[in-house]
Amino acid sequence: MALRKYFCTFPQALISEPIISHTLGDKFPVIPNIRAASISDTMALVAVEIEGEDGAIEQAVAYLRDRGVKVELLGESDDLPGL
Repeated sequence: MALRKYFCTFPQALISEPIISHTLGDKFPVIPNIRAASISDTMALVAVEIEGEDGAIEQAVAYLRDRGVKVELLGESDDLPGL
């Protein structure tokens, strides 16, 4: 299993949707973990860890980008017990 850390910027139209907390885990075999967030009326900034197989993480990130979320990789770890 791999763990990737991302910084996501959500546009105003997506702020009220539970894309990370609900949709990612339902649509893809990944475990999202929101580590920090700042939400205003016009934008949401979210730091999230996504755990899963490399391909599943890539699909989840592609889904976020397709929805209009700006996703930036912050870090990764392929050895979870060492975290």
